[in-house]
This record gives sequence, C-alpha cells and structure tokens, in this order.
Amino acid sequence: MKKIGIVGCGWLGSRLAEKLSERFEIYTTTTTSDKAENFLSKGFNPTIISFMDYQLSKKIEQWEIAPDLDVMIITVPLSEKSCCISSLYNRVQNLSSFIGDFKGQLFLMSSTGVYPDLAKEFTENDLSSDNISGERMIKGIYPQVNILRLAGLMGDERLLCNYDVSNLDLSVNHIHYSDISSVIEKMIEQQSQSKIYNVVAPLHPSKAEVINAQKNIPLLDECEPKGRIISSSKLVSELDFVFKYPDPRYFHL
Repeated sequence: MKKIGIVGCGWLGSRLAEKLSERFEIYTTTTTSDKAENFLSKGFNPTIISFMDYQLSKKIEQWEIAPDLDVMIITVPLSEKSCCISSLYNRVQNLSSFIGDFKGQLFLMSSTGVYPDLAKEFTENDLSSDNISGERMIKGIYPQVNILRLAGLMGDERLLCNYDVSNLDLSVNHIHYSDISSVIEKMIEQQSQSKIYNVVAPLHPSKAEVINAQKNIPLLDECEPKGRIISSSKLVSELDFVFKYPDPRYFHL
C-alpha cells in the first residue's frame, strides 16, 4: 500500500485523509494535541508541527517518515494574502526543512484566488506560477510539484446558504472536497508531475441560484450570472476527469 503524507491537516486535509485512507496509508501533521489524538484514533499517524516562523524556537528537523512516503500533499497556506512576503519565505524554508529532499510525487494546494478579480474567464495559461510567490518558491525547490489551484472549498457544513453573502448576481467558483480527492487519486494513478490545474466545478451559477437551491426555494427572477469565471477545461481534458459534483447548486445532496 502506498504511503501518503498530508502536511497541514486542517479542514481540507482531514477530509482528504478520510477519502484517501480507503486506498492509501496516511501520515498527517497538525498543530494541536487534540487533533493529533483524533487522527491517531483514525490511524492517520499524526505529527505535531507548526511552520509559522514566529512560533518556532529551534530549527525544524526532517519528518522521519518523509523518505518513505510515495506522495506528499501540502495544504499549508502559502499565499501572500495569509502573510507578508518575508514570513512566507520563512514558512517555505521551514516546510522544506521538514520535507527534506523529497523526490516523490508532490502536490501543493494553491488557490484560484491568485487570479485577478475581473469579469472574464481565466485558464491556467493566464497566470504563470513564476508570478505567484508561494507557488514559485515551492517549484524552485521541488520542480516535480503539481500545483492545484482550488476554488472555494465546499461540502458538509460548508454551504453557501450558511453564510452572509453579498453580490448575489455574481457567478460562483466552487469545488466540493470530494472532487479534490478524486483529482489527486487520478493524478497519482497517472504519475503526474509538474502540472498546474484549476480545480473548480465546471458549472458557475449565480450565488442567488446556489443559495435558493440549497434552501429548496424557487428562484423567481432569472438573473444572468456575471463576474469572474475560473475554467477547469484543462483538468477535464488532460485527465479525462468527470466531476462527481459538477454543479454547486447541489453540493448539499
């Protein structure tokens, strides 16, 4: 059985662990002892570690299991939106110390938030990873990394109808966590290396349509969705991928 390490096992990472554990042996990292106990009870082999530079008192040692892992998934936030550029650099250095000279299949969970907020359709070709600090830093150390630019994470309790939402006529760019797991599994099977994909449901209804569908309320006024659209056509074409949840209106079903 292949071994997968999930570095930064938060909301998404824990769900990936649940899904992938059906086929793989799972190793995780978390920042708290409570989460570590929970992961241990599920057989997810946890390690407690933080990569935030202001929380460190000594140099991070390499993860003991890292050389034996076949696949590693990084879900630690590596965006300039989450920290300043100097802190981001330190975070990447801490992460690389922990991973070591990893040569296996590597995935970085990035975000479609890297694209400008413009009313047009974006593909991966519209923005090079060289222009995105976190992606560029990781790719510079691990050229084999697969970069997955994830749309708004949804599923379980994360439904648009549970949030205060404005601009109801804007299109949504969402992804169900189950499809993220399926994308990763497909790429593992194909031994993908150095790929960049937008991972986003192919349908883009308006926020109003999504909320009404999730509340089982008819949408009385038809509205043409507008705003930014993130395309997943490259992912569908190259991986021959079929989404389990192609329509954000029905993520709750």
